[in-house]
Amino acid sequence: MKKYVMAIDAGTGSVRSVIFDENFTQIAVAQHEWTHKEDPRYEGAIDFDVEKNTKLMFDTIRQSIKTSGIDGKDIIAISTTSMREAFVLYDESGNEIWAVSNVDARASKEVIELKALSDHIEEDIYSISGQTFALGAIPRLLWVKNNLPDVYEKTKSITMLNDWIIYRLTGILSIEPSNASTTGILDSNKRNWDMSILEKCGLKQDMYPPIYESGTPVGKITKEIAELTGLSENCTVVVGGGDVQMGCIGIGVIKESQVALLGGSFWQLEYNTASPNIDKMGRIRVNCHAIPEMWQQELIAFYPGLVLRWFRDCFCQYEAQLAEKAGDDVYALLNEQAKNVPVGSNGILCSFSSIMDYKQWKHPSPCFTNFGIDSEKYSKATFYRAILENAALVTLGHKKVIEDLTGSFPDTLIFASGASNSSLWCQIVADVLGVTIKVPIIKEATALGAAFCAGVGIGLLPNFEIAAEKYVNIENVYTPNKENNALYEAIFNNWKQLSEAQTKNSDNGFLHHMWRAPGI
Repeated sequence: MKKYVMAIDAGTGSVRSVIFDENFTQIAVAQHEWTHKEDPRYEGAIDFDVEKNTKLMFDTIRQSIKTSGIDGKDIIAISTTSMREAFVLYDESGNEIWAVSNVDARASKEVIELKALSDHIEEDIYSISGQTFALGAIPRLLWVKNNLPDVYEKTKSITMLNDWIIYRLTGILSIEPSNASTTGILDSNKRNWDMSILEKCGLKQDMYPPIYESGTPVGKITKEIAELTGLSENCTVVVGGGDVQMGCIGIGVIKESQVALLGGSFWQLEYNTASPNIDKMGRIRVNCHAIPEMWQQELIAFYPGLVLRWFRDCFCQYEAQLAEKAGDDVYALLNEQAKNVPVGSNGILCSFSSIMDYKQWKHPSPCFTNFGIDSEKYSKATFYRAILENAALVTLGHKKVIEDLTGSFPDTLIFASGASNSSLWCQIVADVLGVTIKVPIIKEATALGAAFCAGVGIGLLPNFEIAAEKYVNIENVYTPNKENNALYEAIFNNWKQLSEAQTKNSDNGFLHHMWRAPGI
């Protein structure tokens, strides 16, 4: 009998179930888009609709089995992954009573109140957890306590979204370090809950499930879920992890000092370390990797993928029509045009994200500047290339932060997700960073990483190292051009000054911040 594993991936914009065979070749996928409800009563409040999204998730399981043509009972293991920061609260009977998405931003008042407790409370918590109040669960839990006291009083458990999927499949409440570390409540060194953090913040200490490392079997599918989905009661459910960490496993970034750049709507630079190595200056987000006894220094650039989509939709209707007629992708056409634009985009600088400073995380008003009215030098292709270069320049700033913290940076980087489909963007990143860029064949690797977890959990794979060696293959390699790298180093200094000036003008209220963390 052939064996299969399934990965359930609950992202920000969709949920999907993906089936892999025993050689970890994807054989079927089913996906549903979903949206997260704004609560008009509270500014920035974006809930997660548990009941509606549960139905969508189970439908993807059924559809993927149908599409694959296999018997659902031949799926012997499932693992889960999800957007980070989203979490679910449960009552004593295990009913979900409140859930929130990762993009929720309702807790600005609570951040201010927390900082009023002590001038150094955020620094103290960061020194333990590697997290600030910018994205963590602590302010939102306090928001529930302040605004929904009945819900807070009834709450007996909390899980992250990937753990919620496990609960829905097995009835077992559990949590794992890679996503739980984003709450700000874990001691990063111990990879376990820290009650002193909860005491500092005035949160109750009795609602935190046991923690299991990724790749650990948790339980079996319940009879009810087996009948509902076509899965077997003998199917083992295995701990997965946060989407970024699963993506890193799926592209083989599992060892100390390896580095990944995941280029999607946001760009995450993930540097693996054998200890938390928490930055005393508070610039870097420190997360538990989904690999036991491994951590990640994370630096995030805001919106590179979204900025490119904005530019396409606002200014490139003609190119979109040409691409459609040719049966081509509009980005491929724009990339081809931008190849002829020289390094530095004829002097254009743009700013859409500042270098990450986790303790004071904000991004200034975006801009293009230093261009003229010569239509040949300053065409759409020039502005397009400037956007590509901007994302790489932010990443160079993040590389320099890691070098400052650790004293080194690898000479090779694994680049994955949507941006790595662009050979031009890959070469720009190589030239700007001055490192070799390797692009794996499977670029959207989050589900594959979860499938590896399922395989490890049931012994189909002995460990994650073997998974990477056998099933992660490189498609393209880009080596840096030394002359271009020298030019980009000079451009970076100018770009950094522009970003700092934009931040100052935004702080002074002359411009509006593109984004800033709650309470800043």
